[in-house]
Amino acid sequence: MGLFDFVKEMGEKLDAQMDLAKMVNESGIEVQDMKADFKDGVASVSGVVNSLADKEKIVVMLGNIDGVEQVDESLNIAVGKKESKFYTVKSGDTLGKIAKEFYGNAMKYMVVFEANKPMLKDPNRIYPGQVLRIPELD
Repeated sequence: MGLFDFVKEMGEKLDAQMDLAKMVNESGIEVQDMKADFKDGVASVSGVVNSLADKEKIVVMLGNIDGVEQVDESLNIAVGKKESKFYTVKSGDTLGKIAKEFYGNAMKYMVVFEANKPMLKDPNRIYPGQVLRIPELD
């Protein structure tokens, strides 16, 4: 459970009327008893997810919406695992460069890409200010 900060004016531009719960549901991530709200730059979400990865993906997905400054999550995890790190993309970053920094191997960029789907649709399209989850390697 926590409050995560994001860059408010960065991210995907979405219709202001978009229902956050609908966005999460359309991503394919299953959340039981989900409640989601957006007010004054804060996206709030609660419910039960199947994994830590699902929880982190929801936080990153909501936080990378234009206008969201913070994500207040109260998501419970059905099965526990070590939490991922979060990384804010800087100018000149690539997924390979990020993978090299965290894993010591640029070729692990697909681990970062897969960890950030469905928000990322192309491993070559990241932008400064975007927040990515960096999971522990198995």
